[in-house]
Amino acid sequence: MLLDRDGTLVEDVPYNGDPEKVRPVPGAREALDRLRAAGLRLAVVTNQSGLARGYFTAHDLRRVNARVEELLGPFDDWQICPHAESDRCACRKPAPGMVHAAARALGTTASRCVLIGDIGADMAAAAAAGAAAVMVPTPATRDAEVAAAPTVAADLPDAVDTVLARMRLVAAPDTARRPGRGTVLVVRSDAAGDVLVTGPGIRAVAAGAERVVLLCGPRGRAAADLLPGVDEVVECPLPWIDAPAPPVDPDDMRALTDRLAAVRADEAVVFTSFHQSPLPLALLLRLAGVPRISAISDDYPGALLDVRHRVPVGVPEPERALSLAAAAGYPLPADDDPGLRLRTDRLPPAPAAAGSPGYVVLHPGSSVETRACPVELATRMVRVLGAAGLRVVVTGGPDERELTARVAAAGGVDLGGRTGLDELAAVIARAGALVVGNTGPAHLAAALGVPVVSLFAPTVPFGQWGPYRVPTVRLGDAAAPCRDTRATTCPVPGHPCLSAVEPGRVLEALRLLGVGG
Repeated sequence: MLLDRDGTLVEDVPYNGDPEKVRPVPGAREALDRLRAAGLRLAVVTNQSGLARGYFTAHDLRRVNARVEELLGPFDDWQICPHAESDRCACRKPAPGMVHAAARALGTTASRCVLIGDIGADMAAAAAAGAAAVMVPTPATRDAEVAAAPTVAADLPDAVDTVLARMRLVAAPDTARRPGRGTVLVVRSDAAGDVLVTGPGIRAVAAGAERVVLLCGPRGRAAADLLPGVDEVVECPLPWIDAPAPPVDPDDMRALTDRLAAVRADEAVVFTSFHQSPLPLALLLRLAGVPRISAISDDYPGALLDVRHRVPVGVPEPERALSLAAAAGYPLPADDDPGLRLRTDRLPPAPAAAGSPGYVVLHPGSSVETRACPVELATRMVRVLGAAGLRVVVTGGPDERELTARVAAAGGVDLGGRTGLDELAAVIARAGALVVGNTGPAHLAAALGVPVVSLFAPTVPFGQWGPYRVPTVRLGDAAAPCRDTRATTCPVPGHPCLSAVEPGRVLEALRLLGVGG
């Protein structure tokens, strides 16, 4: 657990070198003690440029920090950046250096940490390290920073409540099942990205089952074949999930029910996104004779569900899936990192045209218009990144060949229409970073541990759908008028949430992620 100091733990007194001016924020000691009681180790990560500016001495800083501990209890580690912004060091937030250093000092990795802070630099440092973050705004926090934060809390005690609630959500219940519980049918229909973010939940089920069969739709099949823990894949479109929706054919539904019965599942875990219902499939599973069914459902399920689970709004999709698995009795084992993962042994070689590893992949397109990068911006990115000495590989699907050819003509390598999902994963696996909108390749990168520059259209919440537990820099206007509309066609002319991004900011983001110097 990582915490900013000024404005988060104690009142922000600019360049404070006087321990008598230390004032904890309301409820700070009690909130920190709850974290300690939950078994979490605590570290402070704080920018202190007053040292470089000569406003106080190192001795003064030690006295102030000692007073903080006197009032708030001991911390397991302190990470302090003494540099001014002009020093361009690797530790000053929004750079991720202190987050990584604190994680090492606590005996863990950044991807298993949460940082609580009060400004955008705190959120950016956490994201660039692959850590989660919760913002506690103060009157000095800018509105744009609040809009871009993955999670926002009212105050420090509320932020601690949020962290502890998310821990409980994915924890093992008293009724957790033991390994070897027979065949479990897991379900995740929808697109490839949806299947990928469900991977941690599926791995949790696989850790406690003898056999796992995954039911998915045609758009998610290629991703399903790459998930660890899946023994068999059953592909079938579901009219209440897939888009565009196929017609409901009684014969197709009877055939699906027969296919489900042939799995001979001892139970089923139906994973869905926050706007989808598991109940139509639960009815078919009952008709197929599945004796135990678990799903997330706000609607009354009657006799269709044995485990009716509920999840607060805004929980990241991978944690949403993990929470359902835990509620069904399948917590993720302690030795399994909860991030996304792929069967890399199933990846083909990357196309020779991609060249040697270390390039930047730009994926400008998306199956959803609102999430695509404007073509003129993508073209300018290729030109600017190339001028900075970076090799750019442009990727896209078979229906995006014209787009990728136009973008790559500015100086990139065009792989548009030449990679299936597994080959795209192979290309991304060898990249230094991926530049992409909110679409499936972002989750491929997260599963491969490849840093992401996320051109994230705010039509859906970033905290729920952003790249999960991988170093990320978010770009774009998080407060644009399309925010939280879930629109698939841009409701505002000119795509302003992304079109205002300057290619130079992409270059800065790559450098923050350690790519390009």
